[in-house]
Amino acid sequence: MKTDFETLKALALYTIDHLKEKGMIDFEISTREVLIEAMATEFGVCFSTDEDIRDQAIEEVEDKMGVDNLPDDVTESEMFNHARKEIIKGFSGENIGGLYLVESLHQIAHRMTKFLLDSEHIEDVFGTDEELVTFLVSVIRSFNPKRETRD
Repeated sequence: MKTDFETLKALALYTIDHLKEKGMIDFEISTREVLIEAMATEFGVCFSTDEDIRDQAIEEVEDKMGVDNLPDDVTESEMFNHARKEIIKGFSGENIGGLYLVESLHQIAHRMTKFLLDSEHIEDVFGTDEELVTFLVSVIRSFNPKRETRD
């Protein structure tokens, strides 16, 4: 399964649903979609998707070969595949549901705790920062986009 911004939105939905079910956040249901979009955007800072890696690899190939010298399908080239593998190697193989961690899971949980506390779309947050971080680590770690079908 290739990951993209829709995968980040699925992670945001998964996270928000779990936070709401555990009574850790409260928000107006009318702002749910906006909240999902905002959280997905914040997750975009924490994770790289397959789409991000593809775009980065294409840029690297363009830089090396020049835009005018690119093969018709650059993604089929050996240089592209090598660049892509090197980028992925930079993540030390760490990924969750096909999303590559740009930060450690603990850093991501801290970032998302701050997001929850600062978001204008969330009316109230319940629990200590450490409880939220621990909960978010657990929720994010268990995310699997292949099983997430609810919306």
